[in-house]
Amino acid sequence: MSQPRPVSPDDPAPTSERGVTITPYRDGPLIVRGDFRLLDQDGNEIDPGRETIALCRCGKSGIKPFCDGSHKRAGFSAPSAPSRPRPAARILREAQREGDGH
Repeated sequence: MSQPRPVSPDDPAPTSERGVTITPYRDGPLIVRGDFRLLDQDGNEIDPGRETIALCRCGKSGIKPFCDGSHKRAGFSAPSAPSRPRPAARILREAQREGDGH
Protein backbone atom coordinates (compact mmCIF):
# COMPACT_ATOMS: atom_id res chain seq x y z
CA MET A 1 0.00 0.00 0.00
CA SER A 2 1.43 3.40 -0.95
CA GLN A 3 1.84 6.25 1.50
CA PRO A 4 -0.45 9.26 0.97
CA ARG A 5 1.45 12.21 -0.49
CA PRO A 6 1.73 15.40 1.56
CA VAL A 7 -0.83 18.09 0.88
CA SER A 8 0.47 21.03 -1.13
CA PRO A 9 -0.74 24.63 -0.74
CA ASP A 10 -1.71 24.42 -4.43
CA ASP A 11 -4.02 21.41 -3.93
CA PRO A 12 -7.77 22.01 -4.03
CA ALA A 13 -9.49 22.21 -0.68
CA PRO A 14 -10.63 18.88 0.72
CA THR A 15 -14.36 18.41 1.17
CA SER A 16 -15.37 19.60 4.61
CA GLU A 17 -18.77 19.91 6.25
CA ARG A 18 -17.70 23.26 7.68
CA GLY A 19 -16.38 24.59 4.39
CA VAL A 20 -12.89 25.50 5.62
CA THR A 21 -9.71 23.53 6.28
CA ILE A 22 -6.70 24.84 8.20
CA THR A 23 -3.47 22.88 7.80
CA PRO A 24 -0.36 23.71 9.84
CA TYR A 25 2.70 23.00 7.70
CA ARG A 26 5.81 21.67 9.44
CA ASP A 27 8.25 24.55 9.92
CA GLY A 28 5.93 26.80 7.91
CA PRO A 29 2.62 28.63 7.71
CA LEU A 30 -1.00 27.76 8.36
CA ILE A 31 -2.67 27.02 5.02
CA VAL A 32 -6.34 28.06 5.05
CA ARG A 33 -8.60 26.71 2.29
CA GLY A 34 -12.28 27.11 1.63
CA ASP A 35 -15.05 29.53 2.46
CA PHE A 36 -13.69 31.62 5.34
CA ARG A 37 -13.71 35.18 6.65
CA LEU A 38 -10.53 36.78 7.94
CA LEU A 39 -11.03 39.49 10.56
CA ASP A 40 -8.65 41.74 12.49
CA GLN A 41 -8.95 42.02 16.27
CA ASP A 42 -11.48 44.85 15.90
CA GLY A 43 -13.76 42.78 13.68
CA ASN A 44 -12.79 44.50 10.42
CA GLU A 45 -12.71 42.13 7.49
CA ILE A 46 -9.35 41.55 5.78
CA ASP A 47 -9.69 40.74 2.08
CA PRO A 48 -7.51 37.68 1.47
CA GLY A 49 -7.83 38.04 -2.31
CA ARG A 50 -8.19 34.29 -2.80
CA GLU A 51 -9.76 31.09 -1.44
CA THR A 52 -6.46 29.56 -0.27
CA ILE A 53 -4.05 31.59 1.85
CA ALA A 54 -0.95 31.05 3.97
CA LEU A 55 -0.97 32.68 7.40
CA CYS A 56 2.30 33.46 9.19
CA ARG A 57 3.20 31.36 12.25
CA CYS A 58 6.79 32.54 12.73
CA GLY A 59 6.07 36.23 13.37
CA LYS A 60 8.73 37.38 10.88
CA SER A 61 6.55 38.06 7.80
CA GLY A 62 6.61 41.55 6.34
CA ILE A 63 2.98 41.16 5.19
CA LYS A 64 1.32 39.81 8.37
CA PRO A 65 -1.02 38.10 8.85
CA PHE A 66 0.01 36.49 5.55
CA CYS A 67 3.14 34.40 5.07
CA ASP A 68 5.93 35.77 2.88
CA GLY A 69 8.37 32.88 3.33
CA SER A 70 10.39 34.57 6.08
CA HIS A 71 10.11 31.43 8.22
CA LYS A 72 12.74 29.79 5.98
CA ARG A 73 15.32 32.53 6.54
CA ALA A 74 14.50 32.77 10.25
CA GLY A 75 14.92 29.03 10.84
CA PHE A 76 11.39 28.73 12.23
CA SER A 77 10.66 25.27 13.56
CA ALA A 78 7.26 23.89 14.51
CA PRO A 79 5.56 20.53 14.01
CA SER A 80 2.56 20.01 11.77
CA ALA A 81 0.60 18.36 14.60
CA PRO A 82 0.70 18.83 18.36
CA SER A 83 3.07 16.52 20.23
CA ARG A 84 0.28 15.71 22.68
CA PRO A 85 -3.48 16.34 22.78
CA ARG A 86 -4.69 19.56 24.33
CA PRO A 87 -6.32 18.94 27.73
CA ALA A 88 -9.29 21.11 26.74
CA ALA A 89 -9.97 18.87 23.73
CA ARG A 90 -10.08 15.78 25.95
CA ILE A 91 -12.41 17.48 28.44
CA LEU A 92 -14.72 18.59 25.62
CA ARG A 93 -14.84 15.07 24.12
CA GLU A 94 -15.66 13.56 27.52
CA ALA A 95 -18.42 16.11 28.13
CA GLN A 96 -19.91 15.42 24.69
CA ARG A 97 -19.89 11.66 25.38
CA GLU A 98 -21.65 12.21 28.71
CA GLY A 99 -24.21 14.43 27.00
CA ASP A 100 -24.86 11.70 24.39
CA GLY A 101 -25.48 9.17 27.17
CA HIS A 102 -22.29 7.14 26.59
